[in-house]
Amino acid sequence: MKTLYLDCFSGISGDMFIGALLDAGGDADHLLEELKKLQISDEYALTWKHVMKNGIKALKFDVELKQEEHVHSHGHSHGHDHAHSHDHGHSHDHDHAHSHGHSHEHSHDHEDEHSHDHGHSHGHDHTHSHSHDHGHSHDHDHHHDHRAYKDIVQLIEKSALAEPVKHTALQIFKKIGEAEGKIHGLPLERVHFHEVGAVDSIVDIVGAAILLHQLQITTVKCAPVPVGVGKIRIDHGIYPVPAPATLEMLKGIPLEQSTIRAELTTPTGAAIAAVLAESFGPMPSFKVEAIGYGAGTKTFPDHPNVLRVVIGE
Repeated sequence: MKTLYLDCFSGISGDMFIGALLDAGGDADHLLEELKKLQISDEYALTWKHVMKNGIKALKFDVELKQEEHVHSHGHSHGHDHAHSHDHGHSHDHDHAHSHGHSHEHSHDHEDEHSHDHGHSHGHDHTHSHSHDHGHSHDHDHHHDHRAYKDIVQLIEKSALAEPVKHTALQIFKKIGEAEGKIHGLPLERVHFHEVGAVDSIVDIVGAAILLHQLQITTVKCAPVPVGVGKIRIDHGIYPVPAPATLEMLKGIPLEQSTIRAELTTPTGAAIAAVLAESFGPMPSFKVEAIGYGAGTKTFPDHPNVLRVVIGE
């Protein structure tokens, strides 16, 4: 019986979650091989490296989109559409996330790291994205960006992934789809994931499910979730943090007050915490076996923008 505790003092995004699990002993080669089963590997490349976040060494995980089109497409596209987010970034992050989202504001920082990819991606878009997007997006958009919820379900269901992995990934996508549907007034079958349909969000969510099962996690517990404050720009305009879909997914979950002006928790991160965690509160009584730090995209002056995960029995 292995317990995973999400110590999300700086929020959570999809990319921070995967970075933290890899840092805690997740098998990167296994992750790469399993993700190939989705048969969309020609659309992305994964990168991960250790970075320093305010004195803490953490793993930064990124999904880089291939091919011009894609790239942008996604990038921006996505999610951003609306969503902002998410992942937008994540994250966002990533989301990410992550990261991303945040990006918005700051993107800069990130860039640093890797901007690139995500850069694009996320959040940024908003902001900066511009650049990218532009051009492209559009066109591409079409591409994936308009992957509907049902297309993503089909992509996962028809893959050769193990049934428990499919089940976990589908639960997380459904959480996001239902929240987006509620916000936009659409039934689940009509939700189009610009954002979440983005390849990076698919990789973050399915990758999270793959690593959880590889690490044989049986129980997930989580700290109260900080969401940040301020405003972010998404496709639909300027919105308050947390983004509407993020807040919708966090109903029933204790939030932690934060004065940081950024999107600390992305839609993908909120969905991961809401679906996986069976309880929220302080660290449980258990024997610690592994600790991992996953880096977010942004850098803050007074605290490390990392997700800490603790695995124990």
